[in-house]
Amino acid sequence: MNSVQKGKFITVEGQDGAGKTTNIEFICDQLKQRGIDVLLTREPGGTKLGEELRDLMLNGHDLRINDMAELLMMFAARAQHISEVIKPAISAGTWVLCDRFTDATFAYQSGGRGLPPHSVETLQRLVQGELQPDLTLLLDVDLSTGQARSRQRNSGQDRFESEQTAFKQRVRDAYLELARRHPNRICVIDASLKLSEVQKQILQVLNRFVESAL
Repeated sequence: MNSVQKGKFITVEGQDGAGKTTNIEFICDQLKQRGIDVLLTREPGGTKLGEELRDLMLNGHDLRINDMAELLMMFAARAQHISEVIKPAISAGTWVLCDRFTDATFAYQSGGRGLPPHSVETLQRLVQGELQPDLTLLLDVDLSTGQARSRQRNSGQDRFESEQTAFKQRVRDAYLELARRHPNRICVIDASLKLSEVQKQILQVLNRFVESAL
């Protein structure tokens, strides 16, 4: 009896205003059109515990959350997400498409907050083991464009969106440094262009990846 082929793990990263929501839906549709079984999920979140922690971290404006506590909350949500959702889906042959993963923690908690990278690396090894995304699409946009797009949404800002420009620049710099360190996994997409051009870039990367995986 043939064993089930393991699924793939794709993550999408980027700052606010990069168009993650729209483009994740595009990626999901593209994979489904190819007959691939896809599970769409997000971080922090993806489970009941994860969503509760997400609400605390993003919307708890009246809470003073210590930077290290925030980091630990991120990985607590991730540990539950991996064991309850991600690993079972991949083992069953489903492709997992995740809105943010550990790269976001390196960008926001280490780059933005200034926590030591080795703290993130230690928790990464403890919680993930060998699990890493097979492909990461980093939607990169300059700060002025991203902030202008965020304002156009007319939605309330969460704790990270309300941070100062210097914080957001550190986050972007950290993301780009990750892309330089992991060029075989992280593909940088110029998300400052019009949507059709952004999705053209995504499609080129996705086509190559799917062809090599199937």
